Amino acid sequence: MLSSQPHRGCSLVPSNVRVATKFTHNSKCYSHRSVIVRAVLTTKPTATTSTTNVIDHAIPTPTVYKDNWFDRLAIKHISQSIQAITGIKNDKSGYESFVEASAAVIQISKDTKMQQELVIQSLNKAFPKRILSLIKVLIPESKFKREFFATFTTLFFAWLVGPCQVKESEIEGKKEKNVVHIPKCRLLEESKCVGMCVNLCKMPSQKFIKDSFGTPIYMKPNFDDMSCEMFYGQDPPAAVDDPATKQPCYKILCIAKQKQTPVCSTS
Repeated sequence: MLSSQPHRGCSLVPSNVRVATKFTHNSKCYSHRSVIVRAVLTTKPTATTSTTNVIDHAIPTPTVYKDNWFDRLAIKHISQSIQAITGIKNDKSGYESFVEASAAVIQISKDTKMQQELVIQSLNKAFPKRILSLIKVLIPESKFKREFFATFTTLFFAWLVGPCQVKESEIEGKKEKNVVHIPKCRLLEESKCVGMCVNLCKMPSQKFIKDSFGTPIYMKPNFDDMSCEMFYGQDPPAAVDDPATKQPCYKILCIAKQKQTPVCSTS
């Protein structure tokens, strides 16, 4: 039997009524606390058995971003770089245009490997190779370099991933401020797509940063609360062993699935 729990701000549904509810990005049925989407699959109970599978996904209260001129310029630049690689233009603006362009990468790709390759091509187009090569040569792998990139990320890439902060970790028994903590990833919140997070951000970024700057990085997303941690100086696990590649997508909420995209997540 389906249980009914009252939620402030939403209409109440009697416990004896089964309701299929679809939440959209613009849903107004939010409170100051997270709304829990509960997908319940039940079998008809018998005298001896009763099976219930429950999948809970928390929808955080939507974050309102106030992008400044630099943020808007950076978002437009990366969005146009992706559109140039895919050949698919969109008429959106701001971050919505970036998410739309990213979704197009999934639409035209035959598999996740192709998705990652297209993103790396977009990044190479967006960032001057000469500057990247210069940084790689002039700043050798060191504590200074790892801490520099962590700080640089929080200052100049909050427009992409959302507000973030530097945290401390241990490398070879010594403490360094080489970790970037993102309380709620902007891309994951906007797209609600695990496939976009893993194949259009995490995997290609790890490879791009290692190849371009000579610094290994492990990006560890948390799909329960949409947070993420970036460990500069730490090699990521092999793709087959990475927990993120085994994570199922948010089947109801995912923007790519709403567009009926055949290849979304890695599972």
